[in-house]
Amino acid sequence: MIKYKLACKDCEVQFDSWFASSSEYEKLKKRKFLNCHNCNSTKVEKTLMAPQLINTKLKSEIKHDTAKYKKIKKTIKSYQKFINNNFQYVGDNFAHEARSIHYNNKKKSKGIYGSASNQDLKELKEEGIDTQVIPWIEDKDN
Repeated sequence: MIKYKLACKDCEVQFDSWFASSSEYEKLKKRKFLNCHNCNSTKVEKTLMAPQLINTKLKSEIKHDTAKYKKIKKTIKSYQKFINNNFQYVGDNFAHEARSIHYNNKKKSKGIYGSASNQDLKELKEEGIDTQVIPWIEDKDN
């Protein structure tokens, strides 16, 4: 990815835009797909810009943040594994099932988990039904 500072020749507005590569910018420019967001002119050109360098302190902060993110993700995944093994998944019927357990004193051998809207959670809380919201990560490590 490359970021260019662009300027409109008609209204002289300047703005930044990201491109997959410099050749991608050239292709879009040649086909007149670049236009000014202010006046819609296709007379848009690159301006002079300085390269942005990342200092080593910032690089170490990025690595540190990445390590923190991985640790948090690992913790959340361990919670998810525990929940999957010890609770019954009820999907989008969470609010209905929670009410059934609460009002009918229906004894479940396992607790439940599933999906509920913010409105459902608010109503459950107003009814005195204790629920917890936890972060859920889909495993998309491709």
